Order: sequence, then C-alpha cells, then structure tokens
Amino acid sequence: MGIKKSVKRVDAVQKATGSAKYVEDLIPVGALHAKMVRSTIANGIVKSIDTTEAYRMPGVELILTCFDVPNHLYPTSGHPLSLDPNHSDTKDKLILERRVRYYGDDIAVVVADTPLNARLAAEKVVVEYEVFEPLLTPEAAVNNPCSLHEIRPNNELSRLDFEISPGGDVRFYNAEFSTDPKIAGRDDLIGVHYSVPTMNACHIETNGCFAYMEGRKLIVCSCNQVPHTLRRNIADAIGIPVGNVRVIRPYIGGGFGNKQDTMYEPIVGLCSMKLGGRPVAITLTREETFVNTRVRHAFDMMIKSEADADGKMTKRGLRINSNGGAYAAHTHAVTAYAITNNFQNYLTSGVQIGESSTAYTNLPSAAALRGYGIPQLSFAMESEMDDIARENGWDPVDFRLKNIQTDGFVDPFDKFVVSSCGMHGCIQKGREVSDWDRKRKAYDEFNKSSDKIKKGIGMACFSYKTGVWPIQIENASCRIMMNEDGTATVQVGATEIGQGSDTVLTQMVSEITTIAEDRLTLVPFCDTDTSPYDSGAYASRQTYISGGAVKQTAELLRNKLLARAASVYDLPIESLTIADERILDKESGQTVCTFAELCTFMNFTNDHVTETEHIIAESTFTAQSICFSYGVSFIDIEVDVPLGKVKINKVYSVHDSGQILNPALAHGQLHGGIAMGIGYALGEQLLFDQKTGKPLNNNLLDYKIPTAMDMPEVETYFVETYEPTGPFGNKGLAEPPLIPQAPAIRNAVLHATGVGIRKLPMNPQNLVHAFIEAGLIEA
Repeated sequence: MGIKKSVKRVDAVQKATGSAKYVEDLIPVGALHAKMVRSTIANGIVKSIDTTEAYRMPGVELILTCFDVPNHLYPTSGHPLSLDPNHSDTKDKLILERRVRYYGDDIAVVVADTPLNARLAAEKVVVEYEVFEPLLTPEAAVNNPCSLHEIRPNNELSRLDFEISPGGDVRFYNAEFSTDPKIAGRDDLIGVHYSVPTMNACHIETNGCFAYMEGRKLIVCSCNQVPHTLRRNIADAIGIPVGNVRVIRPYIGGGFGNKQDTMYEPIVGLCSMKLGGRPVAITLTREETFVNTRVRHAFDMMIKSEADADGKMTKRGLRINSNGGAYAAHTHAVTAYAITNNFQNYLTSGVQIGESSTAYTNLPSAAALRGYGIPQLSFAMESEMDDIARENGWDPVDFRLKNIQTDGFVDPFDKFVVSSCGMHGCIQKGREVSDWDRKRKAYDEFNKSSDKIKKGIGMACFSYKTGVWPIQIENASCRIMMNEDGTATVQVGATEIGQGSDTVLTQMVSEITTIAEDRLTLVPFCDTDTSPYDSGAYASRQTYISGGAVKQTAELLRNKLLARAASVYDLPIESLTIADERILDKESGQTVCTFAELCTFMNFTNDHVTETEHIIAESTFTAQSICFSYGVSFIDIEVDVPLGKVKINKVYSVHDSGQILNPALAHGQLHGGIAMGIGYALGEQLLFDQKTGKPLNNNLLDYKIPTAMDMPEVETYFVETYEPTGPFGNKGLAEPPLIPQAPAIRNAVLHATGVGIRKLPMNPQNLVHAFIEAGLIEA
C-alpha cells in the first residue's frame, strides 16, 4: 500500500492478544531478583551499612553496598556520544551512592532467589547516615554551602544566557542566578512569575531489566528507548569495553522519554558478573517508578513581552530557573530547549533576552518527558500572549496572526531556514472549526448574567523542532534483506514505544519497493550486536531521521533488484521498472520476472556465469538540517467557580506535521497527546514533604491522571505542508500534541472568569484560591 494510507499497525495483533514479549515476559526461569535498598533521607552521607541480618534471610545470594561498587562516574542520559566537550553529557552518577542526594537514592542492592525474599532481606539492611538539610528548590540549592556534587560546588548545574539583536545575531554571556523579577536586571523587563510542577510520565510498563553473561559478553535486556547509547553507559559504569556489552530491547510498554535514560541496567549487570554470569532481574514497582526513574522538570519562569500599538511584538524577555533534581541526567538540555523556543515562535523587532539555569536539588532527577521543556515554556509564553491581548482589547487569534513565524524564518540559534510553516493555516483552521468568533461573543454575554457557571474558549499554539541537529549528530541506519519468496526483512535500530514508528517505516519500504506491508517483516526488537545503529526514540525524530535511513536503503534495494534483473536477463537497466513486486519492461509493461523468481535465482543458482548474491541493502543516513512542526489547540470549557472545577466541552486540535504518512496513526497521536496535556493542565503534580523530601503521592491513587471517563470530545485536523528535508515531506508528530493544551485551557479560564492563572496544575484547590484572591468567591 505504501505511505499516506491508514495501514494497520504491524504490532497490533501481538499487542492486542498479549503475545508481544516485554522485559518481564522474558526473564529467564530461575533468574535471581534484585531489590534496591534506598535512602530514607534526602541529603546526607552514608556512614555505614550493616548487612548481617539481611544475609541471614532465606534465598539471599549477594548484597552489594555503596562501598562495594566501581568508582566510575558515568552519564545516565540517552544521548549519542558527542565528541564536542561543550555538548557532552555530565558524568555524575555511580552505580550505588554513598553521597545521598534524594529520598530513595540507591545505596545498596540485595539479590535473592525470589522478589519477595529480596524485598524482605532489603528491609533488614541497617544504614547509618550523616544527615543534611534537604535543598528542594533552586533558590535553596544554588550557592548553598552544602554542595551536592563536587563538580558543581555551588549546585548550579549549567546556564544558558543570551541576547538576540534585532538583526538576529545571538550574543551569549554568563549571568548570575537570580529570582528578581527584573530579567537581566533591566527596568524595562520586569517579569511576571509562572510556575509548573514536577510530574511523571506514568507509562503502563514500569521500568525493568535483567542481565546475564555468555562468555565475555554481558547481555542486558531492557525496556530502554536508546539501546546503543545504553550499551556505552553500562560499559562506562562497570568499567568494561563497550564491545563486551550486548543490549537487547524487546517490546516497550510506553516510555515518553522516561526510558531514555540509563537506570538499573548497570547494577543488574554488575550483580550478574559477581555471581558468575547468572541472570539477575529487577522490576520496579509503580511507587519506585514515580521517583526512582525520571520526572519532568519543574520550572519557575519570569516572562515579559511587549507589543506596539499595531499589535507587533517589540520586546521579549524570559528567565527560567529549572529544578534538575539529584543527578544531571540531560544536564541543561531541556531548559535550554525551552528558553530558546520562547524566541522562535513570534517575530520580534527589538531586544530579546533569555536567561536560564538548571540546579541540582534533593529531588528525583529530571530529564526527558514528552515535549522536552516546551510544555513548561508554552504555559508561560502562550498565557502571556493572551494577557497582552486582553490588556489591549485585541482578539488573541488576531494578535498571534500578526506575529507568528513564517516560511523563510532563520532560527537564530541553529541557523537553519524554515522551509515549511503551516502555523497560519493551523490557526485559521482552528478558528473556523471551533466557531471561535461567535463563541467569544456569546460566552461574554452568558457570563454577564451567570455567577457560578462561566463559559470560555481559549487557544494556544506552538512550534517544536524535529531532531536535535546540529547540537548532536543525527543519523540512523537500516538493513533490508530479501528472501527467496520475494518477501523482505527490515532491520532498524529505531525504537517503537507505542508511537507507531515500526508501521510507518514499513510503509516507507513498501512505497519504494512495492512489497506489500504484510510481506515485510520489520524486526520488532533491537539487539546491539546485530541491529543497525540508531540514536533511538526521542525528539520526535524517528520517521524523520530513521525514516531517512529507511528510504535511502529501500532505494538502494530497488536499484539492486533492477541491476540484478538486467544482468540475469541481459537487458538495459534503464529499460526496466518495478511494480507490484515484479520487474517490468517500461515500454511494453510486460513482466520480466517477479521478485521471488529473481531472488530464488540469485540465492541458489550454481553455475560459472551467475555471481550469486543474497540481495541485501544497508545504509546510514546523516541529517544536515532539522525542521519545525507547528500546531494549535482551541478548547471550549465551563468553569464551576465556587468548586474551582473545569469541565472541558471540546478540544479542537490542528497540526502541521508535514505530509501525513498514516492518517489513522497520526490522529491517534493527537488524541494521546491531548489526554496527556489535559492531565498536565488540571491534575498532575508529584508532591514531596517540604521538610524531608519524602514523596507523598507516588502512586496512581493519589497522583491524578485522566481516565477515559475524563476525556472530552476531541476533533483533530491536519494542515499538510511539504517539508523538503523530510524523507517524504514529513515532520515530527510524537511529542507536539500535548504542548498547547495547558495554556489553551488556562486561556479559556481567563476568558470565562477574567482570572489569569499562573500556576499548574489548575486543580480545584489552586483555582479556588485564585478565585478568592480575585474576589469572585468569598473565603
């Protein structure tokens, strides 16, 4: 069938019937099980660990403490190796930690014959600490005399500060950490404060892995999004050659970026090596997954923008102070991604200043989570746009249309030129389908006479980069192998985490080779010993970058089939073409041979003339550009003011993701992202005891995510552009759908009530406090 058709997912049957094998399904019979001993303080030093009673427990095979592991600092983030030290990931993690940096830090591990015995033994480990005061916010941590890491004595992990001239030139400088409303100390950039909280991805499959030895090889099976990078991090952590590590990635039950980082793979690997290569497994509970993996960064933002009397942007300023948690993970990359995006969406004629900081604190480590900093930034940026429009009596849609990025925009940071921008079309389409103009007027009239129930409609838009070039290398490889029956096997290192990439990559092969999708087998797992290299699943890059490798390889295969047919049948290659898994004569349209006949002949002919060949194509694609995806959400709501409850009536979501390669999957992505965005807007917040740093709601009872019962009616649309740098004119789609939901809901609340919320989540408690402060209800 090929691209631009709603081909059924290649993994649909396996996942629907339960035959798909995940990490827990593959744990070997007789494997040993590991349980972590976690710190019961947030900040301090382990003085001693007594394992005497733990070793007396039944089934215990091994206990390792923070005093027993290699002293090899390693990075945990899932980025490809950077040869540029300015873009290298921070090495600040040990397999087990003596220096405790958050409540639940890994200080020892117990390995036993069953998970229950491992847990019971872990509870018997006695730990003595030197306790320090927890530093839970950037304000508390930065320049505090209690350093969390020797490499950053003042607890400020990294910064990015810059000024963009009216001509688009960027001047970088080093600012000081500040919470002053004056951005860059300027009296003309006095910011308004916005804050967004720590949250978790809540993927269905909790994190887990297991390891065992085969000869000199340490084999690790993990639900990790970036297997090739994971292999390098494991080798660094344990201190063995990369070639001695083999990573197998089976099916993954969701990741959203949380599974991009190296988590417990080094510890199970080390335990297996200590136990003579026996398999050792660890599977985290839901409670552990909440705080012992990765979370979304909490941001405190000071933002200030101005527009002239004609509604054109003249000035922009933003400061972000980001809570990075206990370990560097993605260092400052998430915060840098956010701070730069504030100066990419809207064209601004005058001064533009950005200052940003990421701090080490005594909270769980923050890293990648769907949207990579842009959902946080978008809440402040798009809220401010509505506030400016309201102050000046402008329609929020018209105000944005005057200022949005357009074709030909030159990104001031990465210097690539925008070749496809559908933002204008997305906004206009959203305005039309949501009935924006009528509803804004009708709801204004309704709200004049209704005290308790208020109606509103709000909107927000975004831009989001596909891929990470030139900060990091963007490449991927693919291998396609023909079988004698004309079918083919496709191998990629790309990681399917639910987004449908395996299906779309198969469609790309079918489009070029004409082999039907049901006659193509895309290997659903990755094995670093045999799978082609790919940087993995992040940055909405896979159909864009990995797709580039698949297209390039499929074209090589197509040309090889034509060349072999021309040789076998003694015909000019230029006279041949391909259709329906056959080689045809271009002029007559007659079949020269089928793929099956050609491959059978090439595989098995044994004479002095034919050079037999098992027909295989393989190539690496390296990108030299990236692009923006765009979109907008219009959201129709009702607010019960006394209860502080928001009811979402309808979401209208419109996106420019270039050419849509599988419409059904694309619309599904929008629905999933909208659900996640609604959760971020209205309920999700990971809470911690402010005195101890202990997590308070790290479970799915107390941490509120939307269920099917909470989902409103949703309409999804695409404004298709053609992106010349994409393999088939396509751009990224996986992360963008959640980005505009929170500010769109906030702006709808502003329209309904006149109250501009500046803090997430907009749950009843926070809304009631805001409405009391605004005088809408009495305390």
